[in-house]
Amino acid sequence: MNIEEFRDYCLSKKGVTESFPFDDKTLVFKLMGKMFALVGLEKIPFAVNLKCDPERSIELREEYEGTIKPGFHMNKKHWNTVESNGKVSDKLFLELVDHSYDLIFNNLSKQNKILFNDL
Repeated sequence: MNIEEFRDYCLSKKGVTESFPFDDKTLVFKLMGKMFALVGLEKIPFAVNLKCDPERSIELREEYEGTIKPGFHMNKKHWNTVESNGKVSDKLFLELVDHSYDLIFNNLSKQNKILFNDL
């Protein structure tokens, strides 16, 4: 998977926006104003920070040691950094994007879920 495919996949999800809130090298994807993915554009292969269930984070880090790590500059309990180095299949990579997106969606307020459904 390359960065363009990753970006296209994120933007294909309902309610997603992209921005550069921190600097011109860190692309952030948000659902209803809440971050679910951050990717540094200067690193090749790219790496992405994704929100993850804490128990699943531990399992993934053990299974993909060196490729899935505690989230860089993020809460290490709730975020992973996933390297796009080919050691994680595209299928799993996209599943982790979906998982991150779903975690954010499930924690949206009732009002934001109503707004989401109107999109």
